[in-house]
Amino acid sequence: MTIYLQTAWLFLLAIPIACIAWTVTHEEVFREPREYCINRCKSGKTIVSRKFFYLFTCEYCFSHYVTLFFLILTGYKLLMDDWRGYLIAWFSLVWVANIYMSFFNFIRQDIKIEKSEIAEIEKKRIGNIKKAAPL
Repeated sequence: MTIYLQTAWLFLLAIPIACIAWTVTHEEVFREPREYCINRCKSGKTIVSRKFFYLFTCEYCFSHYVTLFFLILTGYKLLMDDWRGYLIAWFSLVWVANIYMSFFNFIRQDIKIEKSEIAEIEKKRIGNIKKAAPL
């Protein structure tokens, strides 16, 4: 595989990794299992059980395991054709996927701010309409 094709795979394969890691660790569809994991990582009796359940609440940590799954699934290697290529690919994919998730989080925060500003404007507009309406 050429370096250009490897680079394209790097940036494309990081997309589903980021999507899965973000969905499991942040979205509503996995809220109940995530809350269970949060409770178990706070109240676990051993450090091993606390750290195991923490893996499902941290997008960075979880992305390592999602990446490992995708490396096994695709056989993607970066720069070298032996085990070192898998290792380089693993950390590179995690890094790119986490950049994608950070960017997505930044966009979501911006959208939340805009929604709250719009809600405030609407609230003021409705209040002004009620004041202007004759009784």
